[in-house]
Amino acid sequence: MKVTSMTAAASLSFQPDDVDVLAGALYAWCAERNIKLRSQQGLSIASIAIDLYHAGHHTQDDLLVALHERELH
Repeated sequence: MKVTSMTAAASLSFQPDDVDVLAGALYAWCAERNIKLRSQQGLSIASIAIDLYHAGHHTQDDLLVALHERELH
């Protein structure tokens, strides 16, 4: 539960452009894999995308590459 609370609190500090980048990457990722965004898998990847964004992947392309690399490992 702490992770969820921390992620929720961190997401409140995003600017509109940040949300656009995250949403764009997440929608593209889920669409490519036929994953419903509100499924458990979709929510899990959203959490990972937020972590990757905080780690410095600040464009949609960078996020998609990082998500792909994470999937391969």
